[in-house]
Amino acid sequence: MRLTEPAGAHLDPDALVQRLAAGEKAWAATPLAERRDLLLEVMRAAHANAAEWVRIAARIKRLPTASPSVGEEWTSGPYALIGYAQALQETLDRLGRGGRVLAGYGVGEAPGGRLAVRILPHHVFDRLLLNGFQAEVWTKPGVTEEQLHDGAGLGQRTPERTGGVALVLGAGNIFSIPPLDVLYQLYADNRTVVLKLNPITDPLLGVFRTIFLPLIDRGLVEIVSGGAEVGSTLANHPGITAVHMTGSEATHDAVVWGVGDEAAAGKAAGAPRLDKPMTSELGGVCPVIVVPGEWSAADLRFQAEHVATQRLHNSGCNCVAGQIVILSSDWAQKDDFLAALRRALRAAPARPAWYPGCDARVRSARRLHPAAEAVGGTPERTLLTGLDLTDAGESAFSTEYFGPVLGVAELPGTGAEFLDAAVAAANDRLRGTLGANIIVHPATIRALGGRLRTAVADLRYGTIGVNAWTGLGFLTPRATWGAYPGHTLEDVQSGIGVVHNALLLDHTERTVLTGPFRPSPRSILHGERSISPKPPWFVTNRTAAATGRLLTGFTARPRWRALPRIFASALRG
Repeated sequence: MRLTEPAGAHLDPDALVQRLAAGEKAWAATPLAERRDLLLEVMRAAHANAAEWVRIAARIKRLPTASPSVGEEWTSGPYALIGYAQALQETLDRLGRGGRVLAGYGVGEAPGGRLAVRILPHHVFDRLLLNGFQAEVWTKPGVTEEQLHDGAGLGQRTPERTGGVALVLGAGNIFSIPPLDVLYQLYADNRTVVLKLNPITDPLLGVFRTIFLPLIDRGLVEIVSGGAEVGSTLANHPGITAVHMTGSEATHDAVVWGVGDEAAAGKAAGAPRLDKPMTSELGGVCPVIVVPGEWSAADLRFQAEHVATQRLHNSGCNCVAGQIVILSSDWAQKDDFLAALRRALRAAPARPAWYPGCDARVRSARRLHPAAEAVGGTPERTLLTGLDLTDAGESAFSTEYFGPVLGVAELPGTGAEFLDAAVAAANDRLRGTLGANIIVHPATIRALGGRLRTAVADLRYGTIGVNAWTGLGFLTPRATWGAYPGHTLEDVQSGIGVVHNALLLDHTERTVLTGPFRPSPRSILHGERSISPKPPWFVTNRTAAATGRLLTGFTARPRWRALPRIFASALRG
């Protein structure tokens, strides 16, 4: 069955699943070279339809056409999908030629008996466009290098062994998430896929179908729309063998356990309503640990913009938005930093409360915190200071606000003493394990020595950024993206499993990012080896839209002559 219009009331789930089951048999017989060619077709279609994708996305989010914030839709939309398809096709190419997936990648050691695969920079263009940024994928403790190499490739190591038909329940906030999740199910888990769009993204149905047409034509992918009843019907269809979703913990539990008394009884009996493999990415309350040091006024301004970006990107409607800033009460510059943070929150460009329920969540946070500060914007950007990490009833530590609300909590100490206490608080007090951020001055990094890397190892989060927002991990195609391992259906928090992971690595635990403390040219003047200007994902970047468009085109067709325009746009930002 070919679906030529948004499916909902007209959905025939039996015919849909039968088509994908037939496609699964064809997929099992598809050689790796042909699978790679299909990825390249998807990538080219994404590039050809990128401008229309961004135009529709900006309309959904009520962004003016000329707003720099449209850059977010370029980078978190077609740029992310094209970059992932490029990286994944390279993995398919290596496997198809009988080579090792990790040939040429550095593999080192990480604390606690882990291995670290250096994934960024990957090639010369990374070194130029993301100069000063680095990323590693860490394995679980005890994994050997032989196991790492032998597992790389996941489902594409045995392409004839398919995994049935998967349902992807698409996200509604970041518009590359649904297509990225489809590709991961198809290639990592070797399953054909039906994508059920979040109703927010229904206007993108035509664009997504056009991009995935090479896969739809072969019965490998279908895309449908509709409400919760469509998702429930498909999730519980006997022909669907696995489900993946991006969303909230509450939505996950409703899918798996039901609601009300049914959910309570199911959890008590250990009998989920949905009795099939379920993976998920569900967000959480993400910390931003600010390690005290001696900062210049320019450092304070820049890092305040960095924290404001972590909260305000996409109007705060990100699963990995920074939510709780952890400061040292003994930091001599604490008040200066908070003043800079207030200014940065107030000065960031206006953004509408486009995601459903955003206004209500902000009002709820303000109602529960009578001392909340209004720092401008619509909905009202809100700063919650004086939060007590020992208060077991503090809602800001357990509620993902999904809106422009930022909390601040303080702990005593400096140096390693403060860092260790902040890591313990993030692990033990905050709900969820998707992403954690550390901001630390280069001089403090030198003083900490190996203690910093040990602290990173102690953080129980799926992506950790040191002087780099964890959102960059989402955009890094060879990085893993997902919660810290170990959650269960009964206590799912930030989810189960990972996505992206274009190297198709097995036995992974987390991704660790590092970035420059200062932008160029201050970085160079202070002896840091980085020429990166203010990153295009900063909410204060004035040329984010132009830079995002140029980066998207370059990622689809990397070429030296395109670099000068990208550099010029980035520097103007």
